[in-house]
Amino acid sequence: MTTRTTQLRTYTVREGLLDAWVERWRSQIVPLRPELGFTIDGAWADRERNQFIWLISYDGPETFAERNALYGASPAREAITSTRTGTL
Repeated sequence: MTTRTTQLRTYTVREGLLDAWVERWRSQIVPLRPELGFTIDGAWADRERNQFIWLISYDGPETFAERNALYGASPAREAITSTRTGTL
């Protein structure tokens, strides 16, 4: 049996960096999450509050937390983390 879990994630980004943050999210996170079994259900930028909001789901044999741990330990995610400049 699988259970679908959806998380609503809200990030407050430093003023003036929201566009760069969104671009890095699109180019680095969006391709990687589906490769690891996640679904991105929506994403929004709230410019008034300098926030980025998105919905991410997982529906598979592991729990969301277990699958997320695999994502965090993946070589592709490690590469993103090692090259970040404080905007993602």
